[in-house]
Amino acid sequence: MGRAFAKLNGRYSGILTALIISNAVSIGLLLIKMVANSSTDFGFLVWNLFLAWLALFFAMILKTYLNDHSWLSWQAMLLTVVWLGFLPNSFYLATDLIHLPLSSQATVLYDVVMLLSFSFNGFVSGLASVFVVHKQLVKRLKARTAYVLIGLTLFASSFAIYLGRYLRWNTWDVIVNPAGILFDVSDRIINPGAHPQAFVTTATFFALIGSVYLVAWQFVRAIKSD
Repeated sequence: MGRAFAKLNGRYSGILTALIISNAVSIGLLLIKMVANSSTDFGFLVWNLFLAWLALFFAMILKTYLNDHSWLSWQAMLLTVVWLGFLPNSFYLATDLIHLPLSSQATVLYDVVMLLSFSFNGFVSGLASVFVVHKQLVKRLKARTAYVLIGLTLFASSFAIYLGRYLRWNTWDVIVNPAGILFDVSDRIINPGAHPQAFVTTATFFALIGSVYLVAWQFVRAIKSD
């Protein structure tokens, strides 16, 4: 863990500074709204943003651990599972745009900017964590296999977004109520026709997250090879 943070403070110090500023802007916009309206209606955004960044946190720990250990070790497998569990939270922030009806006509544009700011920072943390894990996969597997595994990961995250937004399951429920989650997931697999919203939502977010990640991955590779 210490080595992960040391690397962030060294080679990636400029990126870290930019991310801190970007996240501070999001929180600043929220604080202004809360003070102006004397309301904490959107206070949940801070918690959602915190959960979003846990994905990158655990991805960096996993990367550091894999420098000296096998991915098949139980510690690496556990870190991978934890990362997978928190990853959907990064992209879930985009669904908070659903709360725009709470905005008045006078503040709706301000709220759009605020929510997009939180969504952007959530996506950055998620995409960065996927990139970190993708790089580790490429070192150990064929490029095509790595792409498939990342694609499956993003698809699973998209389905988890549906579970979180519409069925109100969260990351902790995997431990607290695994049977309930398993029932809802299996029901949608066994009876897909009865749950069209599950597949529309999953497909929509998979298209969004997958396309954005593909552009980001190719963009970073192009810069590094320039």
